[in-house]
Amino acid sequence: MNTLTENSGLYTDFYELSMAQGYFLSGKKDDQTVFDYYYRTNPYEGGYLVFAGLEDLLQVLKSFQYNEENIAFLKKAGLKDEFLDYLRDFKFTATIYSMREGEIVFPNEPLVRVEGNIIEAQLIETLLLNYLNFQSLIATKACRIRNVIGEKDFADFGLRRAQGLGGVHASRAAVIGGANATSNVYSAFNYDIPVTGTQAHAWIQSFDYEMDAFRRYAEINPDKTVLLVDTYNTLKSGIPNAIIVGKELEAKGYKMIGIRLDSGDLAYLSKKARKMLDDAGLDYVKIIASNQLNEYVIKSLNDQGAQIDGYGIGTELVTGKDTGALDGVYKLVQTNGIPRIKISENIEKITMPGKKKVIRYFDEDGFFFRDGILLENEESTNRLFHPFQADKNTYVSHCSSEVITEKVMENGEILIESKTPVEINAYLRKRFAQLPDEHKRFISPHIYKVGFSESLLSVRDHLLMDIRSKIR
Repeated sequence: MNTLTENSGLYTDFYELSMAQGYFLSGKKDDQTVFDYYYRTNPYEGGYLVFAGLEDLLQVLKSFQYNEENIAFLKKAGLKDEFLDYLRDFKFTATIYSMREGEIVFPNEPLVRVEGNIIEAQLIETLLLNYLNFQSLIATKACRIRNVIGEKDFADFGLRRAQGLGGVHASRAAVIGGANATSNVYSAFNYDIPVTGTQAHAWIQSFDYEMDAFRRYAEINPDKTVLLVDTYNTLKSGIPNAIIVGKELEAKGYKMIGIRLDSGDLAYLSKKARKMLDDAGLDYVKIIASNQLNEYVIKSLNDQGAQIDGYGIGTELVTGKDTGALDGVYKLVQTNGIPRIKISENIEKITMPGKKKVIRYFDEDGFFFRDGILLENEESTNRLFHPFQADKNTYVSHCSSEVITEKVMENGEILIESKTPVEINAYLRKRFAQLPDEHKRFISPHIYKVGFSESLLSVRDHLLMDIRSKIR
């Protein structure tokens, strides 16, 4: 199987190649365009999104190309020779502006802006949507989990339940969102993520006696022993045997790290386990829980006073349950310096034309107050407006502010410093602390207000009037 780097130009839907060929044959190949990437609805019925996937996307775009094997395949698919000759020498040369990876973002604000010729900007649509939609979805799930866990550790255990190779990006996004480590060795290697993993039930079952399995594992891993205690009977067998092994490790100068509960009533079992361990003088031994966990289950465990020190979270994290996909879109907003607009009978789907930037405004305590979408050449604005109800507006002249979009790629070259998922998470934690609590709750979170400048709305309204006058 060939690598993605060798076949990056094929990471697209065929209609984009068909359109690109049409642009080429119509003499439009040098038309200069601007496309925006944004999303319409927060996942998980939540109040925010964690933006993720940018660095992976930029790395692929840097090597976006068509080799001779690709050209032969596309010729069989029906593309014309003159366009295929163009693809042979294709190099991605666009400029990209973007939010910082790990940023807290909200619906309808442009997270990424692509400026380039119409062919290169069109060809990357699917690639961009695939990378950013999925990683942002998983990073947001992980952030929600981190929010209820607090400072306790949690690890991504999800590769075996992920959708194919999506599990590679899911592990990266999980750590961006707040996971401390992953069991996914491939992602740990590629993204410099802490890797973790101890034993499964098969280890215990491969021995005649549970005690033998525990002792042998502790002999091999005396300084990092975590024992899975629910293979046969958690309270009558697993924990008592783990206590014996823990005391044996103490006698040798080591300390058992923890036990893991992978089934049953985790709240009840963790309380019983904590008492048993403490009574045996093993109060330092951690209790780790796994088994179909999500943010709602963990919140319930907290409410029940569960004695759990860390979590392994798999299926519901890396699949983004219960939101199947983020509804991110990629829309043309300008060609050859002329703003463009898409009209819809659903007013929320009418696009905002032209080059834009996003400014974040802060209240006197440093918390997020509003996000404003302005034309790129606007320095600032005194008021932000609802896109369709002018009477709904907010003064922001008293607020401190910062532009939260930056240039990240120019002429196909990456401009920003590479960061590990752990480093990106450090930025996310800082920003998440600035998000007011009412936007973090799971039930009916408060809607964060994103407003538009009067100048931007004027450009949009003039375009609407012009187009509607032509179709009457």
